Amino acid sequence: MAYTTIKKPSDYFNTKLYTGNGSSQTLDMDNLGLLWMKNRTESSNHCLFDSVRGGYYTSAPGPILRSNGTTAAGGSDITSAYGITFGSSSSTIGSDGGGYNYNQNGKSYVGWQWRANGAGSSNTDGSINSTATSANTTAGFSIVEFTGTGSNATVGHGLGAVPKMIIVKNLSDVDNWVVYHNSLGNTDGLYLNTTDSTVGTNTFWNNTTPTTTVFSVGTHNRVNGSGDNMIAYCFAEKTGYSKFGSYTGNGNADGTFIYTGFKPAWIMVKKTSSTSNWQINDIERDVDNVQEKALLANLNSAEGTDTSWDVLSNGFKMRQSYGSKNGDGATYIYMAFAKEPLVGDNPATAR
Repeated sequence: MAYTTIKKPSDYFNTKLYTGNGSSQTLDMDNLGLLWMKNRTESSNHCLFDSVRGGYYTSAPGPILRSNGTTAAGGSDITSAYGITFGSSSSTIGSDGGGYNYNQNGKSYVGWQWRANGAGSSNTDGSINSTATSANTTAGFSIVEFTGTGSNATVGHGLGAVPKMIIVKNLSDVDNWVVYHNSLGNTDGLYLNTTDSTVGTNTFWNNTTPTTTVFSVGTHNRVNGSGDNMIAYCFAEKTGYSKFGSYTGNGNADGTFIYTGFKPAWIMVKKTSSTSNWQINDIERDVDNVQEKALLANLNSAEGTDTSWDVLSNGFKMRQSYGSKNGDGATYIYMAFAKEPLVGDNPATAR
């Protein structure tokens, strides 16, 4: 049984479905840290904002990132009137006057929200002093902004626990996102914006596993570009709330079961043994099993219908034989966040 100190996971991660109004909308999460939005019905870029960099343009680089692209941070025309305002008690989506497609009138959107700790403050734990680190130690999530050196280095993450997954983007250059996952170890990485399988190199993580205070970066421009602005989203595992693991597919409709210790609210899966998309499902867009409404982190495509998995009280179970999620003998990584803990004040029940 999995026990947790996080009795209400939605205080720290939440999925919001909304219809754009072309004006402004208030979010329902305090101290929002990372907001990831996607138009569900149209081909449109993913839009990511965070409270460390701010939600509208004040100086280069701009505030908007795209998980499906390599562009440097953009949105130099995103003013306070239609950007994102991160507040201590509420946050607001602006009118989207730049046409980036996160609040266009009458359109259908999903917003995934992770709670951090506001704008953050400098962190001197690593050999690189971060410009700002916004850490939520309860939920195991931090946002770290730093300036790269191009040399092997360490960066403080502020979590007080070992990160199991780290997502890094060079904000200054047109280049791939890089993902560290504990199941792959410190000699491999993945690109969030591509279908590529694992990339083996010591220039990402300097062959060094993160600690409770720092993560290591190598010499590669994608994780530590000399003089470049960098952003890292760091996730530590919290029992009953979040899980970052791996599994092996069986190529069968009676598919592999993945134990998380909670009823998942949000799951992202990526094949590591060969090429595949990054698939995201959540239980707000898909209220019944089998989950089928997939969005792909590496593509701008609209929400598709693709039989995936059943969400259970203690994990998720594959319900198809496709190679993208359950190929026979193929290996996969995943990250998942809870709707309800398996054991706690609000125990989960199977659907």
